[in-house]
Amino acid sequence: MEDTYGYENEDTESYDDGAGAAPSAERTFAALPPVRGRGFAQSWWGRTWIQALENTALDSEQVTKGRKYARDGSVGAVSVRPGRITAVVRDRDGTRHRVDVLLQELGDGDWDRFLDTAVDRAGHIAALLDREMPPHLVEDAATAGVDLLPGTGDLEPECGCGAWDLCPHAAALCYTVARLLDQDPFVLLLMRGRDERRLLDELQVRSTARAAGGPPEGAPAASGVPAAEAFAAGDILPPLPAAPAVPDEPGLPPSLDTETDPVPGVDPDALEFLAADAAVRAHRLLAEALAPGHEQRPAEPVPAFDEDAVRLAAAVPGPVIAGRLAAATGRTRAELDLAVRAGRTGGPVALTVLGDDWSPDAGELARAAAALDGAWESAADRPRLRSAAAGRWTVVGGDVQLRYGPDGRWWPYRKERARWVPAGPAERDPEAALASAAAPAGESG
Repeated sequence: MEDTYGYENEDTESYDDGAGAAPSAERTFAALPPVRGRGFAQSWWGRTWIQALENTALDSEQVTKGRKYARDGSVGAVSVRPGRITAVVRDRDGTRHRVDVLLQELGDGDWDRFLDTAVDRAGHIAALLDREMPPHLVEDAATAGVDLLPGTGDLEPECGCGAWDLCPHAAALCYTVARLLDQDPFVLLLMRGRDERRLLDELQVRSTARAAGGPPEGAPAASGVPAAEAFAAGDILPPLPAAPAVPDEPGLPPSLDTETDPVPGVDPDALEFLAADAAVRAHRLLAEALAPGHEQRPAEPVPAFDEDAVRLAAAVPGPVIAGRLAAATGRTRAELDLAVRAGRTGGPVALTVLGDDWSPDAGELARAAAALDGAWESAADRPRLRSAAAGRWTVVGGDVQLRYGPDGRWWPYRKERARWVPAGPAERDPEAALASAAAPAGESG
């Protein structure tokens, strides 16, 4: 039987987790075909899952082997349920291994904060009720202290091969999950403990209660004591009131469109733009500061001047301010547009890769060359590459290039109008990055 996404449901294959009872919610997806000639994951959710996996894995060699297994279609049907994903993975010799990857379920308090976050944002609740998962939901949920994506130590593999840590079979299963997230991001919420139907029902109840001005169904009634009783304790001071709620949206900046001419050298449009940007950043920082667990998180680094100028240019409302930002960073407008394009694909690291100030040292170059040698299964499959500069390899006879970044990832570049421009996000796999660079503009994943 197939569900609305073209995958088979629970009756495709069943897995026993040893508890003797069926899970409260489970979906089973039929085995996916091999991946050929493109980046592994296509959607934001799939790529973000892969990034979280690769950033938290302790053994990159096992991750690389697992990625090849997943590309070859060695992963069988995948069962997804709260806290666990399961599949059978085949070795190259045909040996089959039962693999389970455990992911910590969110607690009831986490789900309450997640649902409150969704209801507080009209865009989020509209998207979720329309069965869509907006990417910004991850950031807003994290601000509320709820981490949807796995962090270091969150993925706990159990494989029949006997490995004590992440093995190629478990890594292959995790890469396959990224392809499932391409089709249906709600799979992530199921792994964290809520199936889609239950989540949407709870969201609808909270949305209705919020619109009616009352508390969600089942929430405790408001309680307190009269002010006279609170102050009748003599020398005992009353407790401080709770901090005010964070505003739903950033405040509006003042309008500087007056009949008075500005002082020479002062641009009112630029000041309004900076004020609006400061309001947005202040709102975000306040929400993060008041979120549970904020004191345990590392402080956000102060962006470098050039990095912040590119960030501002990405939201610039007109050519005048863009021109000022370009001049302030020593760039032409075309160079600033290129920096914005790079920043959108990968933030500060992408800007470093774009420039000419950084190049890998001898050890990093050796690791990069070794990664290139092992990226293709046979020499016949590997394209001819020539070193264009330290850490940069260009396909002979082609207009695509790989750049090795300081983060150990491969950044795809494509030549457009005699300039090398970013062609997509970075990949751990050089072959996948090259496939992204070779894809027609607008189709790289």
